[in-house]
Amino acid sequence: MKRRKFFTGATAGAATTVAIAACGQSTQSSGEGSPVVQTDETKAVEWRMASSYTPSLDTVYGGSEVFVQRVSELTNGQFQIELSAAGELVPGLEVLDAVQQGTVQAGHTNSYYYRGKNEALAFDTAVPFGLNYRQQNAWLFQAGGLELIHELLSDFNIISFPGGNSGTQMGGWWNQAIESTSDLQGLNMRIPGLGGLVMERLGVNVQNLPGGEIFQALQLGTIDAAEYVGPYDDEKLGLYQAASIYYYPGWWEPGSQYSFYFNLDAWNDLPTAYQEALKTAASEAHVNIMARYDALNPPALTSLLDQGVDLRRFSDEIMSAAQTTSFELYEELASADASYRKVFDAWKAFREDSNRWFSAAELGFNSFAFSQES
Repeated sequence: MKRRKFFTGATAGAATTVAIAACGQSTQSSGEGSPVVQTDETKAVEWRMASSYTPSLDTVYGGSEVFVQRVSELTNGQFQIELSAAGELVPGLEVLDAVQQGTVQAGHTNSYYYRGKNEALAFDTAVPFGLNYRQQNAWLFQAGGLELIHELLSDFNIISFPGGNSGTQMGGWWNQAIESTSDLQGLNMRIPGLGGLVMERLGVNVQNLPGGEIFQALQLGTIDAAEYVGPYDDEKLGLYQAASIYYYPGWWEPGSQYSFYFNLDAWNDLPTAYQEALKTAASEAHVNIMARYDALNPPALTSLLDQGVDLRRFSDEIMSAAQTTSFELYEELASADASYRKVFDAWKAFREDSNRWFSAAELGFNSFAFSQES
């Protein structure tokens, strides 16, 4: 399919705000000190946005609400976006299709939901033993990753920008202890995506259930284990009442990123200043969602432990086997698809350099500081 031309410039946070002022427009301060786009364009724009999430997932859906509010504020109310939760306009896992077809102009979703369309889209969200939140930001914004993702999504008439992150997720809820790969054989687990493919190769019977069905399946014994997100979201679902062993880390999602999708035709029809407003609002929502998770997960974990949850770390044997299996899978996918190979090779080279740095200063500090009693 012929790839389409699109705007590829992308920066984060304050840098994007500076770009608004640099594109032939000026900015003034709103009542709370936020920059507002001042433009000769008086075009009023009304868009619709479909989310893959519901208001009950207030961290992520709340980030969508921050986004649409900031777009309005940055454009003096000239650019309005009507936000719809999963299932209101389109099913949560069909957001890409809706944006591609122009049913809606924008979406908030996870790119790895659409691996069936292109396996390499998983790198826009998270892959097993991949990048954490900061590494993902560095790869996308500074090391060419976002341009590679834009190239993939141009086949679907979409341009995207990072729209939040959950940070490293947990390893899920289990009704029995697992110490070795032999303990995984024949277990039934709810785990989607590439993590599910890796678990399958390790002997697990994988199921992909919607979040709202996890509790009942665990409680009835239909599944033996289930992963979701982390302490805050997991506690809200009541998963600790159905399985008491809580494993960590979620090696399949070391930094799960959400993305804002924009229909490319609708994007190209916007004044430049409005495009900049979208990027600025996306950057603010991106930071907001991660900050909320980092603020909400610690007290939620404390609450779970106070209620008798058994917190355990995956054994080195399981972690090593999963990592080896993951990279075998990536190589298989890369050997079969040139577009996957292009993204994977760039991502892998960045990961190796980044891990070398993080294993020095970051790990050197964290392994000491995080292990100390408060």
